Amino acid sequence: MTHRLKIDFVSDVVCPWCAIGLKSLEQALRKLQGELTAELHFQPFELNPQMNPQGEDVAEHLAHKYGSTPEQMAKNQDHIRQRGLEVGFTFNMDKRSRIYNTFDAHRLLHWAEQEGRQHALKLALLEAYFTKGENIASHAVLVRVAGEAGLDISQARQVLESGRYADEVRAQERFYQEHGIRAVPSVIVNERYLIQGGQPPEAFEQTLRQIATEAGKGQ
Repeated sequence: MTHRLKIDFVSDVVCPWCAIGLKSLEQALRKLQGELTAELHFQPFELNPQMNPQGEDVAEHLAHKYGSTPEQMAKNQDHIRQRGLEVGFTFNMDKRSRIYNTFDAHRLLHWAEQEGRQHALKLALLEAYFTKGENIASHAVLVRVAGEAGLDISQARQVLESGRYADEVRAQERFYQEHGIRAVPSVIVNERYLIQGGQPPEAFEQTLRQIATEAGKGQ
């Protein structure tokens, strides 16, 4: 019997551990094919909701927000780069010079879910930012990336320029904040089980198998 799980992946597209966590989750789900299937939904979380439109220098931002020294940043970046390689994601840290607000990216992701291309857009946005170092607060960049993910670029432009789905995204953000989500990635399975952080594929595989087994016992 194949069990079906609902997975809400709460994350931000400027969060490196969200990219690692997603690629790890994908690997785990491939290994679990035949045992379970997953309905994956990407939910919004803004790491920097007050960020100005021009963004902020990454080093200055991390020093201000976390008190990170240049040495600590370099060590963390090396660790992130290595973890990315292990799960098949390329971090080009030298290209990622600024950090941006992601509200418009989340509005586009909300629309993309209705179009059946949310997963593709999520991956394309993570690659645009972390691999190519692009400004994902830019509407021009967002529209182009939407096209690369198989979405209609004229519709994507209309979504961005109209401010559509702003209320829906804010409501989703509030929902997860009110339910105690303070860090990402937070992976919520069947609206009941929480897996946090950029876990390795083996951890996702083990936990999802346990959840599927429990769900099967309850049927």
